[in-house]
Amino acid sequence: LISQLFLTGFASTALFGPLVGRAADTYGRKKATLAFSMIYSIGALSTKSPILKVLLLGRVLSGIGTSLLFSAPESWLVGDAMTVEGGGDYLGETFGLAYAGDSIVAIIAGQLAATAASTRGPTGPFELSTVFLVLGGILASFLWKENVASNSDGDSTKVTIRDAFSLIAKDKKIAMVGATQALFEAAMYIFVLQWPPAITAAIGSMFGEGVATPYGTVFSCFMASCLLGSSIFSKVTSKASPSSNTVEKTTSVMLALATLGMASATFLTSGVIPGLNILYPLMASFFVFEACVGMYFPSIGTLRSKYIPDSHRGVIMNLFGIPLNALVVSVFLSIKFLGVNGALGVSSLSLGLATASMLALRSMIGKKEEDTSAAIA
Repeated sequence: LISQLFLTGFASTALFGPLVGRAADTYGRKKATLAFSMIYSIGALSTKSPILKVLLLGRVLSGIGTSLLFSAPESWLVGDAMTVEGGGDYLGETFGLAYAGDSIVAIIAGQLAATAASTRGPTGPFELSTVFLVLGGILASFLWKENVASNSDGDSTKVTIRDAFSLIAKDKKIAMVGATQALFEAAMYIFVLQWPPAITAAIGSMFGEGVATPYGTVFSCFMASCLLGSSIFSKVTSKASPSSNTVEKTTSVMLALATLGMASATFLTSGVIPGLNILYPLMASFFVFEACVGMYFPSIGTLRSKYIPDSHRGVIMNLFGIPLNALVVSVFLSIKFLGVNGALGVSSLSLGLATASMLALRSMIGKKEEDTSAAIA
């Protein structure tokens, strides 16, 4: 049952993502964010039902809501910033601060969820989440101005999925940013599913079977690592000039470090060295990766604002969610064959390919700068 619900959510995100992205670009990013608040609330409340069809419908709605969450607010922010002279220059710093705040909120949310679960049962955290979803929707409704997709002249334009595919095919820089997004986030979701059994096995090996794993404490440490990564990104980008390629350079280093961290975890869980106590180095590897996650989100947000045109921002972001979800679901369906170590290996490979994609983007930028310099000379 759990696997069916899990797969339904990811399938819904992949299937409906481009459609809801197109709707957000066409009808307004504020409306799409409010729709997320409502749809996700319904999905959360569906967990109260004992009826399987209702639970599956809730997962479908949650998948649609996830597509809206990961495209509409960011598209709104970038679109609104572009209406202010010089507003785009501060997007990197804004993303860094926002995701640093996310990490702090996640730590607090974990504690609130634990309290809700202890008082209201397993569905308590879902019930509590609707309160914050509604509050977020209310804030957006009063504080945000609506914006829709616009072309380079600032005029509203009709958004189509076919045109979005054409834009990706014509501009390889968009394709490389999208590949980085899909590959890194796929690796991240695979990690989310595999770190609990990996750490549980390491704790059992060190302290004996039956010792409880402090999942809440580990999660809080992960979020602290994310906070560190986001803070580093904000510090680096705040000193960089808007015309520099600092984000591309730091993202390349971050991706290489994430690959190294995940590859180390893969090696440690392989059992190549019998009798090795892997708990502490494994946790260190995971902390390194989580710090990279903290750097990733403001990095990719800044890169998308730079390379993805506003005319099709929402739909393009969701198109790259299709290979992302396909890879995650494929690993999930093959987990009996792969095991924890194999899944982490897939995650390492995905991160390596994401690093290669970012290096390819940097190469394209470098070539363009050389051509520009030659033309001026």
